[in-house]
Amino acid sequence: MTVDHQTLSLLLFSVFVAITLAITAWVGRNRRGSAEEFYAGGRLFTPMENGFAIAGDYMSAASFLGISGLIALFGYDGLLYSVGFLVAWLVVLFLVAELVRNCGRFTLADVVAARMRERPVRIAAGTSSVTVSVLYLVAQMVGAGTLVALLLGGKGEGAQAWTVIGVGALMVIYVSLGGMRATTWIQIVKSVLLLGGTIALTVLVLLRFHGDFDQLLLTAAERSGHGDAFLAPGLKYGGDWTARLDFISLGLALVLGTAGLPHILSRFYTVPTARAARRSVVWAIGLIGGFYLMTIVLGFGAAAIVGPEAVRGSNAAGNTAVPLLALDLGGGENSTGGTVLFAVVAAIAFATILAVVAGITLASSASVAHDLYASLRRRHAKPRSEVAVARVAAVGIGVVAIGLGLLARDLNVAFLVGLAFAVAASANLPVLLYSLFWRDFTTRGAVWAVYGGLIPALVLVLLSPVVSGSPESLFPDVDFQYFPLQNPGLVSIPLGFIAGWLGTVTSAEAPDEAKHAETEVRSLTGAGAV
Repeated sequence: MTVDHQTLSLLLFSVFVAITLAITAWVGRNRRGSAEEFYAGGRLFTPMENGFAIAGDYMSAASFLGISGLIALFGYDGLLYSVGFLVAWLVVLFLVAELVRNCGRFTLADVVAARMRERPVRIAAGTSSVTVSVLYLVAQMVGAGTLVALLLGGKGEGAQAWTVIGVGALMVIYVSLGGMRATTWIQIVKSVLLLGGTIALTVLVLLRFHGDFDQLLLTAAERSGHGDAFLAPGLKYGGDWTARLDFISLGLALVLGTAGLPHILSRFYTVPTARAARRSVVWAIGLIGGFYLMTIVLGFGAAAIVGPEAVRGSNAAGNTAVPLLALDLGGGENSTGGTVLFAVVAAIAFATILAVVAGITLASSASVAHDLYASLRRRHAKPRSEVAVARVAAVGIGVVAIGLGLLARDLNVAFLVGLAFAVAASANLPVLLYSLFWRDFTTRGAVWAVYGGLIPALVLVLLSPVVSGSPESLFPDVDFQYFPLQNPGLVSIPLGFIAGWLGTVTSAEAPDEAKHAETEVRSLTGAGAV
């Protein structure tokens, strides 16, 4: 990229960082220091504000950069990510949102522990939540590094590494100083910026083809080199039965994983009532639905205008398709319009990454402090000391995410998020649904459900083509690939449900019917909700 691109993009990055740091400082100065303030923002947000914040948490670098890139490279098969991410919200709306808000206080473990022995359940759920959060964080770090590499013309590996470190440092500052209130306002600002930028690009793409979407698709298919196959299923997931099973696995992970994501579940606690939580989800679905429809236009637009070869040449995983599209739509590499539009899109993508990592880090540090720490020191943990632990945990989680982000820098960010969704659907969703709906569920069943999904999911990823055995893997020079699928969801999600059932039916512990009745009434009516 030219010096103008770099200067303007870095200037816009700096403006967003300055604004968000100002928000964090303002909130930090006015905070009360309580656990409710730090984890849930005092439960003072309106449904509309929380809906924008949920959308901000969900519309990540994977959505803006990764999905559009996959569509540009693989056409219809890339579009499946958009569909899966959107359909997942129906599960959240109808099965989870209100019930979780009524039953819990700050984290997923609160819902499960309402009926079970607290210590083993909190340790299991806390461990799972941190694991999912770190996997999700890695995707955002990879997106940040990709952006800076593009900005510096693909020659800045050192700058790419320092960017990942810088994003990690900023997310620690946001979380440790501002807590949930600062994180929520950062998400709201980011949502407005992202939706505004996406709308502008979508309009420009459609104007380029005079509003003729059919012509856009036909041009994309022609430039792809695959012809009509680009617009039909099978380019990425239809080669053989392994690829088809991988597609089913991915679909299960995307549709079921959202309801188990810790940073999404924690959003339901920032509003005062269950009704407000449900209305928040309705707002979020409207915003997210519109956004994912536009990513389809952007993906095919990148294929038609930039071309898959140029996208792949810039970044093998396709993560730079949207910035390259913005550059072309603005008039080309040396034009003022291209410079401005590229810089704006790059800054919005960077803002997206910063906001999402803040939300995920807050949720994972809450799990460490509220679930793991509070369980191990149950009698001595006070709200203020718990918040202090959460701030320290944010630093540790940031360090781990930075290290893994540097390792996985060449993988597609949407694909990395698919892995996080698979782990969430395998470990968190079974225990959540069993706790809410199964009368006979026991503590052993809860612990087995978490570990029975978490451990197989992680082991299968380690033994998959993602880690070794192929040129695109993390370690291409070694081969310990024994599991053929790239996404473990097809196997690990059923295992999580089976393990929860098996642990319950083999448990000597009698289910506590009184606690189940109390939880059922509380979840459905809100009576006694915090």
